[in-house]
Amino acid sequence: MSLLREAGFACDDAVVVPDGADSVETALRALVAAGPGLIVTTGGTGIAPTDRTPEGTARVLDREIPGIAEELRRRGLADTPMAVISRGLAGIADPGALIVNLPGSTRAVASGIAVIAELAPHVLDQLSGGDHA
Repeated sequence: MSLLREAGFACDDAVVVPDGADSVETALRALVAAGPGLIVTTGGTGIAPTDRTPEGTARVLDREIPGIAEELRRRGLADTPMAVISRGLAGIADPGALIVNLPGSTRAVASGIAVIAELAPHVLDQLSGGDHA
């Protein structure tokens, strides 16, 4: 949360959710209904049996933005070759939330927040009807 706040985003405190697609889906739907424009998850994007964040996220997304997830993996490669096995998703949940899955490692989160800080303001502006800049 501190990295998002440092990047200029107003954030509520983190919500901790148990592993599993159902719990991720439920939490994301509640957050989308509450109206935040940006929702960032951390953890559960790997290949362990309990890593089901992308599956829960996919149930909530109306439109994926694969380029964001691709860029997260590309930048993560600077830290570790394991970045390529992150299965995180990014996309839009109507009526206008940007959801981004980050891996759980602190390095991946720091790298991912940098990507989000670059892209989210434009995405959120577009979702609220802004003109292409």
